[in-house]
Amino acid sequence: MSHLAAALFDVRAGQGLRQFAELAIALLLSSLIGLEREARQKSAGLRTHTLVGVGSALFMEVSIHGFGSLLGTDGVALDPSRVAAQVVSGIGFIGGGLIFVRRDAVRGLTTAATIWLTCAIGMACGGGLPLLAIGATAVHFLIVRGFAKVSERIASGPAFDRVELRLAYQAQHGLLGRILELCTGGGFRVTDVQVETGQEDGHPAAEVLLRLEGNGSAHPLVEALTELEGVRGVALGRRTDSTE
Repeated sequence: MSHLAAALFDVRAGQGLRQFAELAIALLLSSLIGLEREARQKSAGLRTHTLVGVGSALFMEVSIHGFGSLLGTDGVALDPSRVAAQVVSGIGFIGGGLIFVRRDAVRGLTTAATIWLTCAIGMACGGGLPLLAIGATAVHFLIVRGFAKVSERIASGPAFDRVELRLAYQAQHGLLGRILELCTGGGFRVTDVQVETGQEDGHPAAEVLLRLEGNGSAHPLVEALTELEGVRGVALGRRTDSTE
């Protein structure tokens, strides 16, 4: 009995101070990531990320050290990478459960990716690669913090201006094409064109509604359109709807 107990608790059989230190590093690193997610009130926070990190590290420890007693047995070939591969596949179920679609918006992709990265960090710790795990944790904070500021800076750039132009003009060959050319030349993209034709004082007349979006200024465009020969009036309106 004492021999069995000694074998079960043999620190030289893959359960010594090094393995506990690797689990501790996984605990620390995954907790840091979990705290960041918790601070942002994400669906997966401190507990989830910590459990994923430590669990992944433990799976790696078992994969590397857990089958040592089978070495030397006839017909037994060990492949420690098989357990690691199953961990990578299994973490997809947790990540997939964090992604959901609301209307046309997809939520949870970043949190699911963070779970995936935390799993990789835990596996690196359990595989005896703590420096890589620390580096990957630093990269995580660089991405979620630093890249977020870059995205905000990009998003705070000049926004698309959405306007509506209603023009009344004398129907003549090539005038509508010239109107559209001025709109695109003024920095706008034409998203919709509605034309109504009729008669006015016995002459062919037309009215067109243009929906535009772009970074240009609408007022110089209105002035340029007003100066076109055959244009009788231009009305400018702002669009409040969004096609995004």
